[in-house]
Amino acid sequence: MKPKGGKLNRKMELAIVALLNQPTIIMAAEDAGISETTLWRWLQREDFSKAYREARKQAVNQAIAHIQRISGEAVNTLREVMNEGRKETARVTAARAILELTLKAYEIEDLEKRIEVLEEMMRERS
Repeated sequence: MKPKGGKLNRKMELAIVALLNQPTIIMAAEDAGISETTLWRWLQREDFSKAYREARKQAVNQAIAHIQRISGEAVNTLREVMNEGRKETARVTAARAILELTLKAYEIEDLEKRIEVLEEMMRERS
Protein backbone atom coordinates (compact mmCIF):
# COMPACT_ATOMS: atom_id res chain seq x y z
CA MET A 1 0.00 0.00 0.00
CA LYS A 2 1.97 2.93 -1.22
CA PRO A 3 0.55 6.32 -0.35
CA LYS A 4 -0.36 8.53 -3.28
CA GLY A 5 1.13 11.97 -3.60
CA GLY A 6 3.45 11.46 -0.65
CA LYS A 7 0.57 11.27 1.81
CA LEU A 8 -0.21 8.38 4.09
CA ASN A 9 -3.31 6.35 3.38
CA ARG A 10 -6.20 6.07 5.83
CA LYS A 11 -4.97 2.77 7.32
CA MET A 12 -1.57 4.29 8.01
CA GLU A 13 -3.15 7.30 9.70
CA LEU A 14 -5.25 4.96 11.84
CA ALA A 15 -2.11 3.02 12.72
CA ILE A 16 -0.38 6.19 13.91
CA VAL A 17 -3.36 7.06 16.11
CA ALA A 18 -3.33 3.50 17.46
CA LEU A 19 0.40 3.72 18.19
CA LEU A 20 -0.22 6.87 20.20
CA ASN A 21 -3.08 5.33 22.16
CA GLN A 22 -2.01 1.74 22.73
CA PRO A 23 0.82 0.54 24.99
CA THR A 24 2.16 -2.15 22.60
CA ILE A 25 2.74 -2.68 18.89
CA ILE A 26 0.48 -5.74 18.97
CA MET A 27 -2.40 -3.80 20.50
CA ALA A 28 -1.84 -0.88 18.11
CA ALA A 29 -1.94 -3.23 15.12
CA GLU A 30 -5.16 -4.84 16.37
CA ASP A 31 -6.69 -1.43 17.01
CA ALA A 32 -5.79 -0.28 13.48
CA GLY A 33 -7.07 -3.49 11.91
CA ILE A 34 -3.72 -4.52 10.45
CA SER A 35 -1.21 -7.25 11.16
CA GLU A 36 1.70 -6.72 13.50
CA THR A 37 4.06 -7.49 10.60
CA THR A 38 2.50 -4.74 8.50
CA LEU A 39 2.84 -2.24 11.32
CA TRP A 40 6.50 -3.15 11.84
CA ARG A 41 7.10 -2.81 8.09
CA TRP A 42 5.42 0.60 8.05
CA LEU A 43 7.54 1.73 11.00
CA GLN A 44 10.62 1.04 8.85
CA ARG A 45 9.34 3.36 6.10
CA GLU A 46 10.72 6.87 6.21
CA ASP A 47 7.40 8.60 5.42
CA PHE A 48 5.46 6.63 8.04
CA SER A 49 8.09 6.90 10.78
CA LYS A 50 8.44 10.64 10.11
CA ALA A 51 4.66 11.12 10.40
CA TYR A 52 4.62 9.02 13.58
CA ARG A 53 7.46 11.05 15.13
CA GLU A 54 5.63 14.27 14.26
CA ALA A 55 2.39 12.97 15.79
CA ARG A 56 4.24 11.98 18.98
CA LYS A 57 5.89 15.38 19.09
CA GLN A 58 2.51 17.10 18.77
CA ALA A 59 1.04 14.90 21.52
CA VAL A 60 3.94 15.72 23.84
CA ASN A 61 3.67 19.43 23.03
CA GLN A 62 -0.04 19.36 23.88
CA ALA A 63 0.69 17.62 27.18
CA ILE A 64 3.41 20.15 28.00
CA ALA A 65 1.07 23.04 27.17
CA HIS A 66 -1.55 21.57 29.49
CA ILE A 67 1.01 21.17 32.28
CA GLN A 68 2.14 24.75 31.76
CA ARG A 69 -1.44 25.99 32.01
CA ILE A 70 -1.97 24.29 35.37
CA SER A 71 1.53 24.77 36.77
CA GLY A 72 0.56 28.08 38.34
CA GLU A 73 -1.94 26.27 40.54
CA ALA A 74 0.71 23.76 41.56
CA VAL A 75 3.16 26.51 42.46
CA ASN A 76 0.47 28.29 44.49
CA THR A 77 -0.26 25.07 46.36
CA LEU A 78 3.43 24.52 47.07
CA ARG A 79 3.76 28.14 48.18
CA GLU A 80 0.83 27.76 50.58
CA VAL A 81 2.27 24.58 52.05
CA MET A 82 5.70 26.16 52.28
CA ASN A 83 4.44 29.31 53.99
CA GLU A 84 1.45 28.06 55.93
CA GLY A 85 2.12 24.38 56.42
CA ARG A 86 1.87 23.16 59.95
CA LYS A 87 4.55 20.53 59.66
CA GLU A 88 8.12 21.58 59.06
CA THR A 89 8.74 18.56 56.86
CA ALA A 90 5.89 19.55 54.54
CA ARG A 91 7.25 23.09 54.32
CA VAL A 92 10.77 21.88 53.55
CA THR A 93 9.47 19.39 50.97
CA ALA A 94 7.44 22.10 49.23
CA ALA A 95 10.38 24.51 49.20
CA ARG A 96 12.68 21.80 47.83
CA ALA A 97 10.14 20.94 45.11
CA ILE A 98 9.97 24.58 44.01
CA LEU A 99 13.75 24.85 43.87
CA GLU A 100 14.16 21.57 41.99
CA LEU A 101 11.50 22.49 39.43
CA THR A 102 13.07 25.90 38.93
CA LEU A 103 16.46 24.32 38.33
CA LYS A 104 15.03 21.74 35.92
CA ALA A 105 13.21 24.44 33.96
CA TYR A 106 16.46 26.39 33.68
CA GLU A 107 18.38 23.29 32.57
CA ILE A 108 15.77 22.43 29.94
CA GLU A 109 15.79 25.96 28.57
CA ASP A 110 19.58 25.88 28.40
CA LEU A 111 19.56 22.50 26.63
CA GLU A 112 16.98 23.72 24.12
CA LYS A 113 19.18 26.70 23.23
CA ARG A 114 22.24 24.49 22.87
CA ILE A 115 20.37 22.04 20.65
CA GLU A 116 19.11 24.90 18.47
CA VAL A 117 22.70 26.11 18.00
CA LEU A 118 23.87 22.60 17.09
CA GLU A 119 20.99 22.12 14.66
CA GLU A 120 21.79 25.44 13.00
CA MET A 121 25.44 24.41 12.67
CA MET A 122 24.38 21.12 11.07
CA ARG A 123 22.09 22.93 8.60
CA GLU A 124 24.93 25.27 7.63
CA ARG A 125 27.21 22.30 6.94
CA SER A 126 24.65 20.64 4.68
